[in-house]
Amino acid sequence: MTAPPRRVAGANRHRRREAADAVPWSLRVAAAASWRFLIVLTMLGVAAWTLGYLSAVTVPIGIALLLSALFAPLVERLVRWHVPRALATLVAIIVGLAVLGGVLTLVVTTVTASLPQLGNQVGASLARINNWLQHGPLHLPQLQQLLDKAVSAIQGNTAELTTRVLSTAATVGGVLTEMLLTLFVLVFFLYSGNQVWHFLLKIVPSATRDEIDVAGRRGFASLVSYVRATVAVACVDAVCIGLGIWLVGVPLAVPLAALIFIGAFIPILGAVVTGAVAVLIALVANGFVAAGIVLAIVVAVMQLESHVLQPFLLGRAVRLHPLAVVLGIALGLEIAGIVGALLAVPILAVAKAALGSLQRDPPLDPVDIDPLQPASARTVGRSRVSSGRRRVTAPRRDSDDELDH
Repeated sequence: MTAPPRRVAGANRHRRREAADAVPWSLRVAAAASWRFLIVLTMLGVAAWTLGYLSAVTVPIGIALLLSALFAPLVERLVRWHVPRALATLVAIIVGLAVLGGVLTLVVTTVTASLPQLGNQVGASLARINNWLQHGPLHLPQLQQLLDKAVSAIQGNTAELTTRVLSTAATVGGVLTEMLLTLFVLVFFLYSGNQVWHFLLKIVPSATRDEIDVAGRRGFASLVSYVRATVAVACVDAVCIGLGIWLVGVPLAVPLAALIFIGAFIPILGAVVTGAVAVLIALVANGFVAAGIVLAIVVAVMQLESHVLQPFLLGRAVRLHPLAVVLGIALGLEIAGIVGALLAVPILAVAKAALGSLQRDPPLDPVDIDPLQPASARTVGRSRVSSGRRRVTAPRRDSDDELDH
């Protein structure tokens, strides 16, 4: 007599249950962690692809956030002096454009005035280098032939060069459009950033709205601290290296100082690349001795920056591991080029402060966090606040709610 089908099905389920129980616990944990990790990695990849695909919009917004972190303290100071916010925003924009225009004018004027001298120095230096390569220990008599072939190749591809020039002109037009969009977004961030932030908070569930608000404020405070410190470090780098280049007698000292200032906004890689450009120009224009002196100056300033300036100015709240910085810059380059490298480290700093707030902060009132103070980037820690802390509510003010200016 055969067993009822129900009993056979029960036995099969029992055997399946035994097979599942036979899987080691460590393997179950690894499998569960693996598929969750794959989902997170997929979502991050989709987000990165979306940001890159919409770079014509996301890049201006990111740059506007950086500039708002730089100019928001000035706007708030003017507002405290009873200057209307619209006028304070206009003053901040005019000051920024005036500084940018002054630097560009100085660079263009210096380059134009130094071109004749630079041409003579470069010609003489190239002749010396060519002579050393041909008659020195390397014995490269075919160097001149290679140079002649390069010149012939350039002359024979004028059509391709013309096409590339037109493509470059189209790129310049796109850059100008993005600059105008950046300026437009910056005006609204400075004038009504608190309204923008509160509008974004409305999509967050009310149960976690305060926590997200605190995390966002701490993230913007870290961005303010990062921008202030980076501008200070960039000024020190540009002044010290530019002064050293000028004392050595290398031409184009002012444009090189401006290039070093811009490169300082890309940590590690920016200083290396701009320093290498300065050393190369010193080598071509002034010879090996001057290039060695410039290299020593660049290395000394980089050591001062990494061991003194950045730890003192950035603090523990914004400091990032060098590996995270390099990987972030590489990912930014892959997604959005140079602008992506510029925005990578600020994004990491904001993410570090915001995630740290979500993990370690006790329940706080968002009005207690001033996003324009660098100290607000540091989390309080649950153990440092008593469990019976009474939350005090207060009416929100514009000066307290400034986050995404």
